[in-house]
Amino acid sequence: MKRTPINPWSWSLNLGYNQAEVVEGAKRQLICAGQTSVDADGNPQHAGDMRSQITLALDNLEAVLTAADMSLTNVIRLDIYATDVGELMKNFDVIGARFGSVGAAPPQSVLGVTQLAIPPLMFEIVATAAD
Repeated sequence: MKRTPINPWSWSLNLGYNQAEVVEGAKRQLICAGQTSVDADGNPQHAGDMRSQITLALDNLEAVLTAADMSLTNVIRLDIYATDVGELMKNFDVIGARFGSVGAAPPQSVLGVTQLAIPPLMFEIVATAAD
């Protein structure tokens, strides 16, 4: 699979993502459900702690990717949902560090929502991956 970053301007690179990517020659595509801060039994974890919720949601995303024989380097699109965007942005370095450590900068969107499906969750990440 060949990925070509598209960045008509560079400001998003400072935040760790490309504006777009052209993906060519992908064999498989993985559409992930939203990953949140839940344990293996689906119980919410880290109430009121955005940083810990982000970390566990990313751990869960990596577990899904690993089960499909993929990794964060295969992620071609992210949608991020947060009940408090200001608090998310204070902790956005967690996401940047996780993807940056593997040299990945997938296009992404951040959306503020009033509530996620399971209170007290504050953060959800949806990924599309390909190889």
